[in-house]
Amino acid sequence: MQSKIGCYIIAVAVITVWSTTFVSTKILLRSLSPEEIMFYRHVLAYLVLLAAYPHRHPSGGFREELLFAGAGIFGSTLYFLTENYALKYSMASNVGLLLATTPMLTAIVARFLTTGEPFNRQLAAGFCIAFLGVFLVIFNGHFILKLHPIGDFLAIAAALSWAFYSTLVKKIGNRYNGIYITRKIFFYAIVTMLPVLAFGDFRYDFSRLWQPSTYLNLIFLGVIASSLCFLIWSKIIWKIGPVAVNNFIYLMPLITMLASWLLLDEHLTPIAIAGGLVILAGVYVSTKAAHRKK
Repeated sequence: MQSKIGCYIIAVAVITVWSTTFVSTKILLRSLSPEEIMFYRHVLAYLVLLAAYPHRHPSGGFREELLFAGAGIFGSTLYFLTENYALKYSMASNVGLLLATTPMLTAIVARFLTTGEPFNRQLAAGFCIAFLGVFLVIFNGHFILKLHPIGDFLAIAAALSWAFYSTLVKKIGNRYNGIYITRKIFFYAIVTMLPVLAFGDFRYDFSRLWQPSTYLNLIFLGVIASSLCFLIWSKIIWKIGPVAVNNFIYLMPLITMLASWLLLDEHLTPIAIAGGLVILAGVYVSTKAAHRKK
């Protein structure tokens, strides 16, 4: 039980870091394109992981390489592209709400691709409760939900990409060193990004990287939010499973709300506070259900 509680605490810590990455990304967008940010943060993360664990392991065969490649594509290339372009074509509130479908989609994907992952009524109830809380926090009493088909579709695609990534990480397992596994996933992510860079907005002007606001935020995104947090997230997936760990994604709007209140002096409304409590209730119910035996 103590190990599970430890996993929960660490998962919340990772989600807290990921909840603040939008600030660094917004700062970087002043000088870099979304494609450049995505590429540079992954290259930096790969180099850090390579320095931490420079060893290689024999390949486990074609199927194993497909799992690594799939994790790199879904967890990095597709996820970041679909999320960034979803924000471009749709409202941030729409994107935030649709990304909250990630835990439910993870449960569905894991149900078909892995064994031992539950999908029961209590789990579904927890998802619905937490989703309602996310809705209350995001819209905060101002219900303006306009449909933007392209952007909304991309947001759902981003949520589905992360669901596949989490499930594939479980299938890869922890048969190798965790740093090596994360490094190899990032390698395939970088390789699959290259065609995107060829047709996207990528400039070979590296002088921009030497601006303090640029390299400091890239270090945060690459070293902390990518190499360290992805490594930790994988370890938690191996410990408690993708369905249980992805429940904590519901906490991101709540943490962002609290950070805005503490750091930006933004006002907390009763509806937002109620939404936060509903999120916590939903996460509790779904996390408890995720550990029930089928």
